[in-house]
Amino acid sequence: MVNYFDHEKLDVYQAAIELVILIDVIIENLPRGRAYLADQFQRAGTSVPLNIAEGAGEYSSAEKVRFYRMARRSATECAGVFDICRRLQLIQESQYAKGRELLIRIVSMFSVHDKKFI
Repeated sequence: MVNYFDHEKLDVYQAAIELVILIDVIIENLPRGRAYLADQFQRAGTSVPLNIAEGAGEYSSAEKVRFYRMARRSATECAGVFDICRRLQLIQESQYAKGRELLIRIVSMFSVHDKKFI
C-alpha cells in the first residue's frame, strides 16, 4: 500500500509549496487596487506545484518534461511578479529575498536535473 504520491517525494515540489505559502502571505497584504497583481501572482504561483504534481503522475517521458517545463516557466513568471512588487515597493525586502531564493532553487532543480525527473 502506497501512502504518498510520487510528487510528494520531490524536493522541487516541496519548495514549490513553500513558494505558494509565501505568495499567499504577500497577496493578503497587497494594498487595495492591486488585484491584477494578486491574481497573476496567485495563478502563476499555484501553477508551479500543480504542474510538478501532474508531471510526476505521468508515465510518458515527453509528457513529464512538458509539465515540468510549464512549472519552470510559471516559476520564472513569479520572479517577474516579485520584481514588479519590489519596484512598486509593495513587498518587504525579506519577502522578496525569500521568494527569489525559492525560485532560484526551483528553476535550478529543473535546469540542472531535468533528466532526474523523467
